[in-house]
Amino acid sequence: QVHLVESGGGLVQAGGSLRLSCAASERTFSSTTMGWFRQAPGKEREFVATISWRRGVTVYADSVKGRFTISRDSAKNTVYLQMSSLKPEDTAVYYCAARDYITSSFYPHEYDYWGQGTQVTVSS
Repeated sequence: QVHLVESGGGLVQAGGSLRLSCAASERTFSSTTMGWFRQAPGKEREFVATISWRRGVTVYADSVKGRFTISRDSAKNTVYLQMSSLKPEDTAVYYCAARDYITSSFYPHEYDYWGQGTQVTVSS
């Protein structure tokens, strides 16, 4: 069982930056893939970014490419999402997720473990 705890959300003006963190329990193996998703009010949960734990291979949604960076610190069992040039449309609850497969996935139902979410609000 993997437990995930997100932090770092908040209120920021458009054009600003935030860094989200996701601390994972010790059971994080090299075959794990970590992902960030977000869900705005009235919308479905959507893929943001993913990273393979062992090799650090990253994939991004087109809407955040060039503005967001996903990374991991193996020593701390923590995944980060650095968000820059934030836009009002980035406003959502951001969720960290993990799956026990080495390949990336864009689909929420293919992830096994989820954090509780952290709110990000970007004002115009």
